[in-house]
Amino acid sequence: MNIPNSNPAVAQPFPDVDPYAHGRLDVGDGNRIYWETSGNPGGKPALVVHGGPGSGGHRGGRKVFDPAVYRIVLFDQRGCGESLPNASDPNVSLDHNTTEHLIADIERLRTHLGIDRWLLYGGSWGSTLILAYAERYPERVTEIVLVGVTTTTPDEIDWLYHGVARLVPGPWEAFRDGVPESERNGNLVAAYQRLVNDPDPQVRRKAARDWCAWEDAVIAHETLGNPGQYSGEPDDAMLAFVRICTHYFSNAVWLDDRQLLRDAHKLAGIPAVLIHGRLDLAGPLQAAWELANAWPDSELHVIDDSGHTGSPTMQDRILQATADFGRNRL
Repeated sequence: MNIPNSNPAVAQPFPDVDPYAHGRLDVGDGNRIYWETSGNPGGKPALVVHGGPGSGGHRGGRKVFDPAVYRIVLFDQRGCGESLPNASDPNVSLDHNTTEHLIADIERLRTHLGIDRWLLYGGSWGSTLILAYAERYPERVTEIVLVGVTTTTPDEIDWLYHGVARLVPGPWEAFRDGVPESERNGNLVAAYQRLVNDPDPQVRRKAARDWCAWEDAVIAHETLGNPGQYSGEPDDAMLAFVRICTHYFSNAVWLDDRQLLRDAHKLAGIPAVLIHGRLDLAGPLQAAWELANAWPDSELHVIDDSGHTGSPTMQDRILQATADFGRNRL
């Protein structure tokens, strides 16, 4: 594990660019995932993997890549963003929306776009999905950049929805009180999963708003936190997000406990930059630290002034990583 000092200079993200191609790829089970490509059609392929799960629809990730150097691919995971059908509809089944399905979708998208190998970039839940994909298909990955590293173990899930209450007790009590009294001493994720699938649309909307208020409270208490990041979304986007989150987290994201760390040896030979905020309340540093120890080809950069939502120093480190990897035009 290598933990170099961060560059104190703050770089600027690249200007946003419009996609030169986009579409919806039929991935089976009635799902069509939205994708788009921007930048240099002949450039180094890079895939942006969004967080959540269920936080599709955001396109800012492409701004950390030089569009003259990279062929930038974005996609919305099943059930969210511009992918169809959207999970905000309670009649949309999530039975075919699992980590295994998402891994297969990424590989199908790679084949559809005629890409042999690509760089993977993402944060939070996106880092978990990237690791799961890369451990399955290491021969298809050139480099990896992970931000706000999570492996979404049961312990990490329990921390975010129960343990971190010790640091923000007031907002957590409001989150807890959003479920019926009989369920407040149990698994809150499971309780919210039931609420966001309730037949009553008012119950579903309130549950989605209460969940997003808690997510906001955690990151808003970080240094440079961004309040309203989740609650500022339209109702449909919030409902899709919470339905998908509770579905995944209630099922321990269909990964064995610590599976991604146990299988980190499969990543041997893939260079990686892991970037994590020391002040991250949503995902404490431990997961990134353990992953870096298990993955000799990775560099861990701990950003002292950043939480889960980032900082200018973190942005600088991300841009440096994509610039460094962009010099390798494989």
